[in-house]
Amino acid sequence: MKAGYYVGNFEYEVRDIPDRDPKSDEVKIRVAWCGLCGTDIHKFQGKNGASVVIPPIILGHECSGIVTAVGPKCKYFKVGDRVACDPSWGCGKCIWCQRGLPNFCLERHGVAKGFSEYVYPPEKNVYHIADSLDLESAAFTEPLSCAIHGLDLLNIKSGKTIAMYGMGAIGSLMLQLIRFTGAAKIIVIERDKAKRELALDLGATVAVTDQEIEEIAKEENIDYVVECIGLKATMEQAIQIAGKNAKVLLFGLGDPEEPISFNQFEAYTKELSIFTSYLNPLCSDRAVRLLESGLIDTKKIVSARLTLEEMGKELKTLEYAKKGKVLVSVSGEH
Repeated sequence: MKAGYYVGNFEYEVRDIPDRDPKSDEVKIRVAWCGLCGTDIHKFQGKNGASVVIPPIILGHECSGIVTAVGPKCKYFKVGDRVACDPSWGCGKCIWCQRGLPNFCLERHGVAKGFSEYVYPPEKNVYHIADSLDLESAAFTEPLSCAIHGLDLLNIKSGKTIAMYGMGAIGSLMLQLIRFTGAAKIIVIERDKAKRELALDLGATVAVTDQEIEEIAKEENIDYVVECIGLKATMEQAIQIAGKNAKVLLFGLGDPEEPISFNQFEAYTKELSIFTSYLNPLCSDRAVRLLESGLIDTKKIVSARLTLEEMGKELKTLEYAKKGKVLVSVSGEH
């Protein structure tokens, strides 16, 4: 089968690797679609994603597909099932798994390398999807589940003002979740005009630039700030514009070589709470249910549908990733 590898030194290759039968409780899935994540881009650029990266490594983890075989101990799936994957495996036994935080599992690793024709996750990482949900949209299960976990941390109260940075793929999902919190006002901060228009289309009250938000923050208290870009400048500004007793979520994956700084005394006098969000513990089922409901619009987020071979150029240029979600069409089934 074909698989797309990051091989190190800013290089990507599509390789032929052996296919195999599923073992134990594994579910063999013919991948239909896989999203390009910001962590994939970080890996390609020689940085770590959610874990330490040692190339060569198959990229991708946001995948959906069709079950083609099951292992002898698999109970809940059969050939022909339409499914989505949670790529992050937890042992279920260590202290962090026992606390309901498998994202911190002492043995955590990825089990669905989606830039390949087949993946073999254990059935506890596989989710049935309704026939009404197309496989392309189902590939948003993993990023949506991460966004759900991030917002869970904030425990947002209704009737508040929320500011959100960035209308990339994850920001476009996050905005749609924020819409359901009962916010009185949703302010999106985005430099790109077309993306500001998308923000209004997807439910923002107003969409402004990073210069304009500073003026707004002088006039009204911003209760929650969600940063979905991961740049040093936007993370620092997110903390700066937060109002009194505000909560700030630094969701965007920052560069480990560019730590941020902020005025601790100012944060103290405003009594800020600053959160970060790591992976998607036990949120995949909720993501699938939301996608099945039709409440989340994924079609307006997709900027390109590429082949495994075309991903090499995209990883170097980010031509489409800068505009929205890039999807890899592996089998292209719907």
